[in-house]
Amino acid sequence: MHVALYARVSTTRQADNDLSIPDQIRQLKDWCKANACTPIREYVESGASAMDDKRPVFQQMIADAQAKPAAFEAILIHSFSRFFRDGIEFGSYERKLKRHGVKIISITQPTSDDAGGDMMRRIINLFDEHQSRENSKHTHRAMCENVRQGFYSGSKAPFGFKAVATEISGSRGRKRKRLELDQAEAIIVRTIYDLYLNGFRGKTLGIKEIGKHLTQRGQLMRGNPWSIQKIHKILSDRAYLGEHVFNKRCSKTGEKRPADEWVTYRSEPIVTPEQFHDAQALRKARSPRNTPPRLVNSPTLLTGLLRCACGHRLTAVTGKSGRYHYYKCANRQSKGNHACDSRNIPMEKLDALILDQFAEKICAPERLNQLMTELRKRIRSSKSTEQEKVNALTKLLKEVEKKQRNLLDAVENGLAVDEVVQRRSQELKSERQSLMIELTGVRRIHAAPQDRILPSQVEAFSKAIRAKLQNKDFAKRYLHALVDEIVVTGDTATMKGSYVALAQAISEKKKGTSEEVPSSMFAWRARSDSNARPLGS
Repeated sequence: MHVALYARVSTTRQADNDLSIPDQIRQLKDWCKANACTPIREYVESGASAMDDKRPVFQQMIADAQAKPAAFEAILIHSFSRFFRDGIEFGSYERKLKRHGVKIISITQPTSDDAGGDMMRRIINLFDEHQSRENSKHTHRAMCENVRQGFYSGSKAPFGFKAVATEISGSRGRKRKRLELDQAEAIIVRTIYDLYLNGFRGKTLGIKEIGKHLTQRGQLMRGNPWSIQKIHKILSDRAYLGEHVFNKRCSKTGEKRPADEWVTYRSEPIVTPEQFHDAQALRKARSPRNTPPRLVNSPTLLTGLLRCACGHRLTAVTGKSGRYHYYKCANRQSKGNHACDSRNIPMEKLDALILDQFAEKICAPERLNQLMTELRKRIRSSKSTEQEKVNALTKLLKEVEKKQRNLLDAVENGLAVDEVVQRRSQELKSERQSLMIELTGVRRIHAAPQDRILPSQVEAFSKAIRAKLQNKDFAKRYLHALVDEIVVTGDTATMKGSYVALAQAISEKKKGTSEEVPSSMFAWRARSDSNARPLGS
């Protein structure tokens, strides 16, 4: 009789560290010799549960068994639990195979082909299914308790972290693990938050653009290009605040469990609470429900900058069949006038007032000099902390470069030339590039041009920009680069923007490149007594 051999273990860990599969195959071949059977095919499944049929090798075996003519007469297994641990599914596949003349034979649980044998298989299946569910229940309970005791139970660490074995042993002698920062990946996570909150060289970046930006620069998602879903997860997952939630969803059904069953594991955070909450607020503001995509590229001057005192965006609306244009609170527009007591603001009037105040109050020489003085104070006060960060990043960079040299030496000496080395080389290259990008960002603050700016430059910049603000396209680009938001409260509009971007713009004027839109950094709206202006009636 021609037979197929099927061997399976439930986890990849068993496949890597266990002798079960080789032992199953050996016993199956010995049985074939003793029973005059010819094994013509072997099907080996590593890391697949027998509670369902989502097993590629298993499905290939079933397809081969249903071929005409059938590739073999029987499927040989060590025990029925290797084939299925679900009684209903076992019976379904057994009947399907019988219709094609293929039997299922267990070498350790022999049964007859009559009604008694059929009943015995059902009883064995029932016990296998019960044992599997009991094992799953106790394993799940142990994993939850492991998290409660301050250890990590996940299979793969989230991006930005790595699971590190401790000296403390758990069940079966395995070392318990804790999460630590993966410094190279953590740098990319911080870069994602920085790009989302501050943009790149004055250009606002959405989730899709951030993924393209990182992928083009070789800052990959563990060797793979960034997807929208991965960037979205990083910007929304509280794991980057050091809060890892275990047991939130059922691993089999994906259904969300009640909140009182969740278990939280704490680790070192990658981003600050302020960064995380700012990102959530920005994601909410950019949601199509609040800001329609057509407004993102709208020619409207203040699109995306205006915010009502109630916290919602001000959006562009029209009246009298499009003859009049206004800014209106999005909350009031969607829920009705009772939701917010703000009024509609004529678009042309507010645009003119904002441009006028931006030119006369922000871009006036005396105000610019005041902002540069404030920037110098901030830079000096933060130098010690930033220098520590520079030192830490420089140390990490040297370590990565040393690893690169060691790897190169190994290749030159003929000690390593395989694909693993190539992949590791690419990982080190990406890690080095990530470190250099963050190091450049930190140094950029110290290298800001505020100390080299002369009063004559300030005056020349002030004169030039106030003239160019008459061009609406130029004005919109500069406002979006230098102004983070404009909050309208009653008759007052308050602007918040960037110190360093202004310094960069003033410095670029000296080089004759002031057309370039600068990037945003520190806010220059530091106190409530600056940049306020009555809107009028």
